[in-house]
Amino acid sequence: MPIRVKSRHLPTPDRALSPIPSCVDVPLPNIGHEDAFRDVVKSLSQYIAEVVYMPSTFEQLRTTSAGDDLRTLVEHLSARVTNPAIVNALLALRWHYGAINDGRGVSDARANACEIVAWRFLTRLSEREVVEFCLYEIPDDCQDDNPSHAEEPTDGGESNERTGLLRNASRTSSPDYHRSGSLRRNQLFKSISKLTMSRHTSDVEELDDDPTAPFIHLNALEIAAIADAKRFLSQHVVQKIITGIWNGEIIFWDRLSVHSEKKPRFYNPSTADPFSRLRVPKYLKAYEVAFFVGFLMLYYSVLIEQNRYAITPLEILLYIWFAAFFYDEVSEYIDAGSVFYAADVWNLFDMIMIAIGIVFAVLRFVGLYKGDYTLVDIGFDVLSLEALFMVPRVCSILSLSPYWGTLIPCLKEMGKDFLKFMVLVVIVYVGFLTTFSLVGREMYTFPHMAMIVTKIFFGSSYVGFDIMEDIDPIFGPPLMFIFVTLSSILLMGSLTGMLSNSFSRVITHAREEYLYVYSVYVLEASTSNRLTHFYPPFNLIALGIFRPLRIFLPSDDKFRQGRILLLRATHAPIVGAIQVYEWFTKKINPDGFDNFRGPRQSSFKRNSAPPPGRPDSRPRSGYRPRMPVSRPASAEVISRPRPRPQPSEDDVADAPTDVEVRISELAGKIDRLTALVVALQSGAGIETVRT
Repeated sequence: MPIRVKSRHLPTPDRALSPIPSCVDVPLPNIGHEDAFRDVVKSLSQYIAEVVYMPSTFEQLRTTSAGDDLRTLVEHLSARVTNPAIVNALLALRWHYGAINDGRGVSDARANACEIVAWRFLTRLSEREVVEFCLYEIPDDCQDDNPSHAEEPTDGGESNERTGLLRNASRTSSPDYHRSGSLRRNQLFKSISKLTMSRHTSDVEELDDDPTAPFIHLNALEIAAIADAKRFLSQHVVQKIITGIWNGEIIFWDRLSVHSEKKPRFYNPSTADPFSRLRVPKYLKAYEVAFFVGFLMLYYSVLIEQNRYAITPLEILLYIWFAAFFYDEVSEYIDAGSVFYAADVWNLFDMIMIAIGIVFAVLRFVGLYKGDYTLVDIGFDVLSLEALFMVPRVCSILSLSPYWGTLIPCLKEMGKDFLKFMVLVVIVYVGFLTTFSLVGREMYTFPHMAMIVTKIFFGSSYVGFDIMEDIDPIFGPPLMFIFVTLSSILLMGSLTGMLSNSFSRVITHAREEYLYVYSVYVLEASTSNRLTHFYPPFNLIALGIFRPLRIFLPSDDKFRQGRILLLRATHAPIVGAIQVYEWFTKKINPDGFDNFRGPRQSSFKRNSAPPPGRPDSRPRSGYRPRMPVSRPASAEVISRPRPRPQPSEDDVADAPTDVEVRISELAGKIDRLTALVVALQSGAGIETVRT
């Protein structure tokens, strides 16, 4: 019997048929080359808010059709937009959306979208273009309008000597620069929030108060560090820039002169001032290790000698080392700002070491002045605590290696969870200690009972079983059994499991955490606006010479010239050692500074295709119009290359693993199956009739 198939229209269901959003063309942002940073942020925020309106994870936006509009945006930015503040604006929006907690996950999806667009846009550029976009600093329109004031030192001859990474709209209007990191973050968040919430207001209303002022003079990498864009910073294309800054292949100061300007440029050994190598983070870290080794040797010498009755020459050198270390930390805090300074866990060790040194010096001097040698002995005991932090600080260079640097974020998160769990432990401990002390008050004093309960908590359960009858014949045994069960089995088992889960949770993202800390250290050490940076203990010489003179003499460029001459005189041996090291390195690796000389074609793997069903009338992303440069072209200063055809990349610069490839293929099959089901449900139903 033949089978006849008859179609019949089905009623439209009330619920949504598919989670896949309908294909609605959203106008792409129209961004000109001369548009201000605030206008770029405003245009991008409108597009991101229109195309990302459903909760999506980072992987869904990266691998499924939920990120088709983001791919279209990347193609548009690569082909049509040459504004240098594109990456800055995307990362500022990532900071804005990431700080919002809407309870639905839409803001997190938009934050992930901004981060994805930022690094996908960079993968379509040459390496020189990537450096220019990532190190472009948002200009100050007020200073651009008044160039005569912009070149005049506003801090009495030490212009660009004490400004931090996070500042306000101008150098003259920054009274609240030294606020805490949380207040600084709130200010940055409110600035972008004000702009995104008022994107429908007129330009006249916005001119009264620029909400993007806190981001002035920040480059894209600094904004990424503030915004906790750890996935962006961990990308290979970004890490190449960080590594270039670390090795000194990319520098910000090429010479030491009164009129030097901070610009990102490629290092040219034949034209750059050798003293500019003092600002290379690799050499800063090497000298820091040598300084702490000398610090540790003086520390051991003073403690072994331990003269109670007089201050020895070695102790005087130790005080000089302490003073230089303290002044260097203050300068680092001023240069980097509270947000960057707090991001480095070793700065906490530095502050504790300084506090211990101050307490020791006070006890030592007061004890010698009064002749109280008991106070002097207490001071030396306090100084003995310094080794708990100084020895790990000497070995802090190991944190720059991937293995040891990966463990630090894990230990940090485990420590946070441990402190949270200890709140419950203290509550249980205080309750049982109070009960045992009151019940057994005739046999044990409170300090004795406190020590017994502490031993039981740390595993000595037999101590509690031995004395439970002495505490009280009736209440002692049951209370002790309950306490031993809680402390030794439940609490300790729960603590072990929780720390294990914390380690497993963090270790999956430990590489991103490590690269984030590493990137923050490199940016903190290199992007400061201070031209002359004195290594400790030479910084005390500059402090002792120039600070008193500023009280009596007028401030002009002579002070800056004097600091430069003093730097050359005191740091000549260090620069000589650096030059010898680089000479040997160049002999071993002649192409050591050629990593950024041109594009690497191998870094681009495949061409990107437009999303299905979307018109693609835009030119290929290989063509990029030449970005006009406002300053003269130079062989050293980073400038835009000529437009040239180049293949594009649809994903990260790192090659995907087999698992990611299979997940991507499976996601594509699911999308095609979902589209087929939607077409069948919205078109016609099928009824099978047997005749």
